[in-house]
Parts: sequence; C-alpha cells; structure tokens
Amino acid sequence: MRNLMLVMVILFSTSIVFTSCRETTTTTKEVRVETIESKGAIERAGEKVDSKVNEEIDKTIDKIDSEE
Repeated sequence: MRNLMLVMVILFSTSIVFTSCRETTTTTKEVRVETIESKGAIERAGEKVDSKVNEEIDKTIDKIDSEE
C-alpha cells in the first residue's frame, strides 16, 4: 500500500512538472503603414533597370548616328 501511494505521488508530481513547463503562445500583430511616397523593392529595382536600359539605348542610338 505504501509503494502504491509513493508511485501515485511520483506520477502526480512529474505530471505537474511537465505541464507547468509548457510554453505559452502569444500572438503579435505586425502593423505596416505605407505612404503614397514610399516605393516597394520591386518598383525601385524596376526603375534602376529601366534607367540602365535607357542608357544603353541612348548609347546605341549615338553609335548609329555617328556611323552615318
């Protein structure tokens, strides 16, 4: 009887220890405020590519004009 009581106490104490160590989850909300002036990464990259392409086009046009 004493062994049974000891086993029950040990099981109870281990169950309390394991359940009290559980990590609680917290939810956070991320708020993002965008203004009209702010541009995204894709827009900025597109503008850079567009300017580089325009420079190459201008160089090619100048080369064609100089050959004539």
